[in-house]
Amino acid sequence: MRGVQLKNYWTALGVAIVLAILNLLIRPFIVLLTLPLNILTLGLFTLVINAWILMIADKMIDGFSLDGFGWAVLFGLIISVLNSLLLILF
Repeated sequence: MRGVQLKNYWTALGVAIVLAILNLLIRPFIVLLTLPLNILTLGLFTLVINAWILMIADKMIDGFSLDGFGWAVLFGLIISVLNSLLLILF
């Protein structure tokens, strides 16, 4: 994707690890705090939460870059779809 840059394979592995840790530690609290908004938007606010977590990972890891919030939302959507497909397969 044009708006997402990764330096190399090791950077991608680091991004995956950091995203896993952020999703484990931070995401449940954010989802709980934004539950009314998430219910109101029928779950679409989860895309914003995913984008925010990706933006945090962008700030934490050198060699990983997102060109803006829109790219983070799109990248988060792609990750969510791929994750759903993998859950179905396995």
